[in-house]
Amino acid sequence: MGQLPVDERNKIRKSCIMVDYSKWDNIEISDDEDDTHPNIDTASLFRWRHQARLQRMEEAKSEKDEYRQQREKCEANLRATETKIYQLEQTKEKDTTELNHYKTRLSELLEEINQLEEKRKELERKEIKTPWNVDTLSREGFKKTIINKPNQEQEGSTEQLSDEDKSKLWEDFISKHQVKLEKFADMEANWDSTKGYLTENPVLLCEEAANFLALLCIDLELEEDKEKLHKVAFHTVTMHFILELAKQLKTNPRATVEAFFKRIQKADKQYLDAFFDELRSFKDRVKDRAQARIKKAEEEERQKRLGPGGLDPAEIFESMPTELQECFESKDIPKLQAVLSAMPKEEAEDWLNKAIASGLWIPNADEGRDDIGNHGTPNTSDQ
Repeated sequence: MGQLPVDERNKIRKSCIMVDYSKWDNIEISDDEDDTHPNIDTASLFRWRHQARLQRMEEAKSEKDEYRQQREKCEANLRATETKIYQLEQTKEKDTTELNHYKTRLSELLEEINQLEEKRKELERKEIKTPWNVDTLSREGFKKTIINKPNQEQEGSTEQLSDEDKSKLWEDFISKHQVKLEKFADMEANWDSTKGYLTENPVLLCEEAANFLALLCIDLELEEDKEKLHKVAFHTVTMHFILELAKQLKTNPRATVEAFFKRIQKADKQYLDAFFDELRSFKDRVKDRAQARIKKAEEEERQKRLGPGGLDPAEIFESMPTELQECFESKDIPKLQAVLSAMPKEEAEDWLNKAIASGLWIPNADEGRDDIGNHGTPNTSDQ
């Protein structure tokens, strides 16, 4: 018999190694138990166990259904409340009492959403712990098969461009249209003005403009300008909806402006709910990106501060006793000598080593360490 080719042998071995049998370790099967007592009717016992298991499964399903209904109801109320708040804020003569009532209701609904999220996690934990059994092992896997057709490329798509080309395209667009974009960002968040401006300036209906507005939102979050952030976020999400509609219809975004605003201004509830859901999610994403940018800047600043020994002078200074901090702040060497001399030798050496490693203390290479006063000087540069 001929020898099996090496490639085929490796494939077989690899396929065997990848099989994970551990998922079968926790299976509950009522008709394959240990032998029962001779006086016990085995068939009846298995039947009772099976019925009990079915009852537990039904209870679990009821819990899931109840959670799903509560979640859907709460989210529907949340969207309706957000829509009502927006409509009240758009009126010229605002009813403050009614507006405050709906804002209070909004806070209550958000808290309810948080509680339901905890309930969802608890249900997932219970499901994971539930053993598999004969009723759950065999399930219908697929009801139908769908073969997706490849998406046709949109006209003017930048997906095939290199990062360098995309960057150049972005810079060129912003340099040409920055004034229009900044004017758009300053406009009030309402449908009429947004529609009018985009109709007059259709060149802004593109990913480059939407990205510019999204980046501006992050800057406004960092500046804590919540009022302008709401305006720009409103315009950004509007742009995203129009661009997404154009992708779905495989047409130019300019052709979808009228269709988008027609649905919005008809107060199509489903469309309005989807819009405000996305607006809220977009603001959350902006907040996350702003926090990430702050952390990155703080870490970069910290890396710049690191002393020759890799320690952060700001962190070392903050951890020092008050009397030591005062010495470094005043750059008073005699006082520093006195404070260190009054400490136990090991403690004084420890602080001195940390000060050197962080750059707070600049040692003199040609002098010894026996006399602290001759060892160096406090770093006079700003930390």
